[in-house]
Amino acid sequence: MDKEFFDDESSIHLFQLVHMLQRSAMMHMGLLQDSEGRVHYNLGETKAAIDTLNMLKQKMAGNLTEKESTMLNGIISELQLQFVKAPARQRALEDQVAETEAVRETFTNPQDGPSEIIIDEEE
Repeated sequence: MDKEFFDDESSIHLFQLVHMLQRSAMMHMGLLQDSEGRVHYNLGETKAAIDTLNMLKQKMAGNLTEKESTMLNGIISELQLQFVKAPARQRALEDQVAETEAVRETFTNPQDGPSEIIIDEEE
């Protein structure tokens, strides 16, 4: 965290917590890979992280600086927007994986793969 950006040590710690919840939400929406390079979709975990950030915002109402409030609101808004888009991203990834698997299967077992029969009508 940028110590020059924040007003005090407690702001730094607060946004370290916010950042952890943000990264968790982003990872569970497939926006960040885990430490092993895998992509996850767990919208229940995402919702829990967003709900926790909203709870923190409510509990800290009146205790945040304008800068802190603006940052927290921006993070929550962006996560909510990405949450709405997550199911479409997940379907696209699943379709891509299925297509890749079909191609792999075609090259692994060509006799079982999809084929086209071409008829030469001139004969």
